[in-house]
Amino acid sequence: MNEPLIQRHWVALAAPKVAPAVATSTVLILGRIWNTNGAEHSVGNAALMVVLAAGAATAGAFAAAGRAGDPVIAGTAFATSGGLALAGVAGYADSLPLPLLLWAVATAAAYGLAARYWRTDRRDTVAYERQSTVRREEHGHIERVELLRSRTQIEVARETSTGYADALAQALTVRAALPGFDPQALTRAGLPELPAAEQ
Repeated sequence: MNEPLIQRHWVALAAPKVAPAVATSTVLILGRIWNTNGAEHSVGNAALMVVLAAGAATAGAFAAAGRAGDPVIAGTAFATSGGLALAGVAGYADSLPLPLLLWAVATAAAYGLAARYWRTDRRDTVAYERQSTVRREEHGHIERVELLRSRTQIEVARETSTGYADALAQALTVRAALPGFDPQALTRAGLPELPAAEQ
């Protein structure tokens, strides 16, 4: 009936909200570091990034087009493809405006995709909380009904036992009042001694 209270740390609550920005910013920073280390105008490096991005996009397309396509694998492959493309442009470009523009577009797209999953997750969480509340209310109602029933049964048993005790006391009184009643005869017969009748 009692469920544990779970209080999540504010960092755990904020981490999913900043993850897309952190991911795209990390790719941009790594691409610019790669640029300063010789990737600028390097045809080989640009070709490598094009091949890697195209391969990741192809893997995502195959994962999405499969009969039982796994959306997580497809999304991961497309995100990898976009990240590789952004890293390639950030590493190959002369100036910073084009990589920053692509970073802004990639971050907006990542938040757009993440918002969809956040809404789905929120809907699932709300539905689970509703079901838990309904279940908790049903169990509470059943417990209250059973508590009332048990109290009623206890009261009925108490009244019944009181009635039996009164009837037994009356029977003993009436029997003791009968002419020729000898309580000692019952004791001699091996029966337990009855209390003496009050006169």
